[in-house]
Amino acid sequence: MASSARQFAIVGLGVHAGRGFAQSSRTLQAEAARLAIKDAGLNKRDIDGAINAQGIGGSMPGGGGWVDSYSRVLGLPAKFYWSMSRGGTGALIALNAAMRALDTGSANYVVIACGDASWSDSHGKLQAKPAGRGRAGRGNYSLGNEMLGFSGAATAGGLHAFFASRHMHEYGTTSEHFGAVAVSCREWACLNPEAQMYGRPITIEDHQNSPLIVEPYHLLDCCLDSDAAVAIVLTTADRARELKHPPVYVMGLGFGDHARKHWWDKTNYTQLDVGPAKDAAFRQAGIGLADIDMAQLYDCFTAEVIFQLEDYGWCPKGHGGPFAAEGNIAPGGCIPVNTGGGLLSSYYLFDYTGLAEAVQQLRGDCGERQVKNAEIALVTGHGGEMLIPGMCSTHGCAILGR
Repeated sequence: MASSARQFAIVGLGVHAGRGFAQSSRTLQAEAARLAIKDAGLNKRDIDGAINAQGIGGSMPGGGGWVDSYSRVLGLPAKFYWSMSRGGTGALIALNAAMRALDTGSANYVVIACGDASWSDSHGKLQAKPAGRGRAGRGNYSLGNEMLGFSGAATAGGLHAFFASRHMHEYGTTSEHFGAVAVSCREWACLNPEAQMYGRPITIEDHQNSPLIVEPYHLLDCCLDSDAAVAIVLTTADRARELKHPPVYVMGLGFGDHARKHWWDKTNYTQLDVGPAKDAAFRQAGIGLADIDMAQLYDCFTAEVIFQLEDYGWCPKGHGGPFAAEGNIAPGGCIPVNTGGGLLSSYYLFDYTGLAEAVQQLRGDCGERQVKNAEIALVTGHGGEMLIPGMCSTHGCAILGR
């Protein structure tokens, strides 16, 4: 299949996100899948493919592992159930796999779902955990990893701080520039009643006064902890036209990975592997950057947004900080970014957070935060540390359209 442009469409969306649900990852996932199937106007007997695409491989906090899947909980008659993960590109990788299954006729309707009970797990709200595992939340990495053992970089913040610091050194980026990203995302969240930080605006001063977590990152540079699940239903364009919602088409999809390069030249310290991902996705979609109406950029930390503003071409390399500080990504800016609040201010669920927001925006369901005349959305994801320091070597880019 040379191009995916408008051959496949998202026809159902289920979001179950917040804090304190005290439900396992699997239960959250099953509820999101149930909501997505209902949203599509389908019955569970219509679903013949299921994908569990978590951000972290193996068992998730609260029992969201690879066995006794959400599809089994719901009693879906799926012909296949696949599990996959690659950090924060899980949703986009699963989207690619589902498209291939539809293209070969292996399924007619595929549900992709992810669930994470990190907040309840970390706050002792879950009574049981997977056997043999302690907390497996996003911020912690096994110290058994031979690279982590001597580097001491045992958290996501510790790993990603390398790159924020390097960008500051090379380009003069400041902590206030990172703060501008946090403030912009919070402005969007304050327009989103479903966001965890709805009704809680912040200022640059609030950002600067928030606790320093790992230099140069303050608390407000870091993504949220959430109980969350998102599911989508994907089908072919022909079938999509018969369902109740206007289809959200997959126009293009591409991936890149720093693992294909030499690491010792340190170019990966100040950029993501956007090039091949962008080239493939934009070529399939037949568009240019000026055609993008909104961008849902992966924002586990604030510097990642600055990197992507530069790497995608909204501003020159090294100018992402001032670009954000000028209000360009906030409500009313030239490129709306993370219009639901993103991982920083809405809820954390890998690249599913941005994917769900893009679908809602393209359907016109976003109320006060709705981007006017939105027709094309960019969704990104990245993740999967392979070497230390090796911030999120993989990068995914999806173009969605009405």
